Amino acid sequence: MKVFSSLNDPEIIRLLKSGGIGVIRTDTLYGLVGRADDEVAVQRIYDLKHRDEAKSPIVLIGLTDQVYDEPTEQAKHVIAGSWPGKISIILPSENAPEWIRRDNASVAYRLPDDVALRQLLRNTGPLVAPSANPEGEEPAMDIHQAAAYFGSGVDFYVDGGTVTDSTPSQLIRVAPDGHTERLR
Repeated sequence: MKVFSSLNDPEIIRLLKSGGIGVIRTDTLYGLVGRADDEVAVQRIYDLKHRDEAKSPIVLIGLTDQVYDEPTEQAKHVIAGSWPGKISIILPSENAPEWIRRDNASVAYRLPDDVALRQLLRNTGPLVAPSANPEGEEPAMDIHQAAAYFGSGVDFYVDGGTVTDSTPSQLIRVAPDGHTERLR
């Protein structure tokens, strides 16, 4: 198990690009991350979390052009007023891999307002990032709690300090017809 003190370490990029999974502090909470385009890495995360197979993961992106489908005009308007920031936007999707969409015809994306995290995402591509906790448990507030949950089941941890504000991201859904709904 490797512990890093910065997202900027090139070894993190190498581990993620080679199918690794890890725990990093996102712009909201600690997340269990792996490359969204790597079905095996995504399944490792689901298995480790004991996550409901029907639940789609949040996908962190470093650039708006990392979404799988061209956003509608209404979605572009919502995106422009929300990102970067702690707002996850659910967009309709036909092109995202099935292991991301799950039983849905959409994907929840977030473009974080954290420069180092966005740079990591530009280097690795989109990352799935469900909260770092087994299903039904409290989210990890530091890497020690995450390590107690996952131990050597992940390939690396990045120590981003202790989370003091555990407010999850806002969640907005943009329907195919352009209707926008705030879910939390």
